[in-house]
Amino acid sequence: MVGSYTNGHAPAAGAEGKLDELRRLLGKAEGDPLRVVGVGAGAWGSVFCALLQDAYGRHFRDRVQVRVWRRAGRAVDRADAERLFEVINAREDVLRRLIRRCAYLKYVEARLGDRTLHADEILRDGFCLNMLDTPLCPLKVVTNLQEAVWDADIVVNGLPSTETREVFEEIGRYWKERISQPLIISLAKGIEASLDPVPRIITPTQMISNATGLPLENILYLGGPNIASEIYNKEYANARICGADKWRKPLAKFLRQPHFIVWDNNDLITHEVMGGLKNVYAIGAGMVAALTNESATSKSVYFSLCTSEMIYITHLLAKEPEKLAGPLLADTYVTLLKGRNAWYGMKLAKGELTLEMGDSIKGKGTIQGVSAVNAFYELLSQGSLSVMHPATKKPVAPVELCPILKTLYKILIKRELATDSILQAIRDESMYDPRERIEMTQRQCLYRPSLLGLPKGDAKA
Repeated sequence: MVGSYTNGHAPAAGAEGKLDELRRLLGKAEGDPLRVVGVGAGAWGSVFCALLQDAYGRHFRDRVQVRVWRRAGRAVDRADAERLFEVINAREDVLRRLIRRCAYLKYVEARLGDRTLHADEILRDGFCLNMLDTPLCPLKVVTNLQEAVWDADIVVNGLPSTETREVFEEIGRYWKERISQPLIISLAKGIEASLDPVPRIITPTQMISNATGLPLENILYLGGPNIASEIYNKEYANARICGADKWRKPLAKFLRQPHFIVWDNNDLITHEVMGGLKNVYAIGAGMVAALTNESATSKSVYFSLCTSEMIYITHLLAKEPEKLAGPLLADTYVTLLKGRNAWYGMKLAKGELTLEMGDSIKGKGTIQGVSAVNAFYELLSQGSLSVMHPATKKPVAPVELCPILKTLYKILIKRELATDSILQAIRDESMYDPRERIEMTQRQCLYRPSLLGLPKGDAKA
């Protein structure tokens, strides 16, 4: 049976040893539980905490405590209440669990319109508002942020990148009197652009460090080619946790499960940026799919062009970009297949959503690719980052060699073009062969370390 709450009542082999090892590294005393707190309750943030609750929280309650913070007051509308009732009654294990917890009646009342449910309330029963079709295990939910984080040992950032700074500035105020420094695992995939004094990218882990005063060695990024609901239903998946040597290996070991393999890497910022980059091009992929009636040929043309742009951009950002090729393409592939950004592009092209509705969509959460389009365009349009145009042999801003990014910016941000303009961009007869753009990256030294806030001296190949 899918849905891991009932998948086995015994802990996985080695779970106790992994937990004890991490507790020892964090200096936890006997009787003092390891406190893991998820901040934000979107699909991936909720699933991540549910995985830890299933693996550790249910079996070692005296040694680990898993909680989730989400804002109170978000009402569940009638349509979602009806859908939730269908999901509950289609799953005997979920139905029996709610009856045992004396929680079933409120879902009946909500289905009939006699009661309003709230997002924090249903999350306690294992239902994420952005993922109603995949019941999770019951979770401990806290709606007071200070109560949730003040004594946390590990904080999981499940917020969109657009909300990360504001929430962690508040958290930073609560941590001013702390003696010990917590660890942060950020799941956010998005970036901001800073243009003063020089153009550079600001990632969620940097936002967290700036907001809380925590050193970057205590902040890690976890990303990978995965879909939240499929991971909870135990589809085989892998991910990478990136950060300082001291913590990434023990955390990779702690997080690893038989169906969820976690590798580790020391390149924190670049992997984090790549997680935001693929969301940009996923929106365009959804548009192309909808506009061409799922034409495999058109989608492959788009994939070829967008990956050549992504490779070009990685050469601007990374000293050894070839090391990113596998993770970036894998994450891009799964996002194009089933991610929310591709879904959003498809719905825009079909006219089922409009830009006026914003980028926070009911049942999906924040579409982080929209803000990433704006950030990457702003950065790469700066003349101070100029590269040599392969045809004119004149210096141009890097964005001039990214026609798909330019088109997405005009569609999503400036709103000057209709969604079908993405087809014109990939069918332009004057467009370069994608191979030529890739060859150009190999001929020119494109690396701009300042984009990631690195000193110029690091620019040598």
